[in-house]
Amino acid sequence: MSVLTDVRKKGFRMAVAGIFGLLVVAMVSLASAGPAMAQAPVPSPKAEQDVSYTLDSGDRVRLMVFGQKELSGDFVVTGNGTLSLPLIGEVAVKGLTLRQTEAAIINKLQPDFLKNPRVSAEVINYRPFYIIGEVKNPGTYPYVNGMRIVNAVAIAGGYTYRANEREMRITRAKGDGKPERVRPDTLVLPGDVVEVTERYF
Repeated sequence: MSVLTDVRKKGFRMAVAGIFGLLVVAMVSLASAGPAMAQAPVPSPKAEQDVSYTLDSGDRVRLMVFGQKELSGDFVVTGNGTLSLPLIGEVAVKGLTLRQTEAAIINKLQPDFLKNPRVSAEVINYRPFYIIGEVKNPGTYPYVNGMRIVNAVAIAGGYTYRANEREMRITRAKGDGKPERVRPDTLVLPGDVVEVTERYF
């Protein structure tokens, strides 16, 4: 009987030791994975948009030329798609991303004006969007980053009683000029034209 009890005790101790060993391995794995996970944050929608966003008329851009305060400031993209800057004059930026805009300004500055210039560009006010059709106050409105059609309708005072609230049309500023049918949760981009259509019943 004592032999059987001793065997059972040994078996219990081995089981506990095995479980403890598995816990230690799991904790070590999590500790080593933690820093790697912390170094890979999920980019925000705004960051993703800024990377691919292309400039056009009406965008207000903040430029910083490091070490050159007189060349820095806020500038609006003109109707012909250019930025009018001190010293270097007009720079064509329509259709360029922010990184491409920085490169275009650097190319204008060197080597005649500055040696190894560093330029930073960011959009501080996007060009407006347009909303027409069955809303209470159709017109042109300032763009808000990340907005959807339902937000655009709210900005324009809401739907009229004749509005089709389930399906709208949107003409993309960067598209082929043809309106596409969309839902109220569709993302609106700067320069887009949103049309709220009339319901037929």
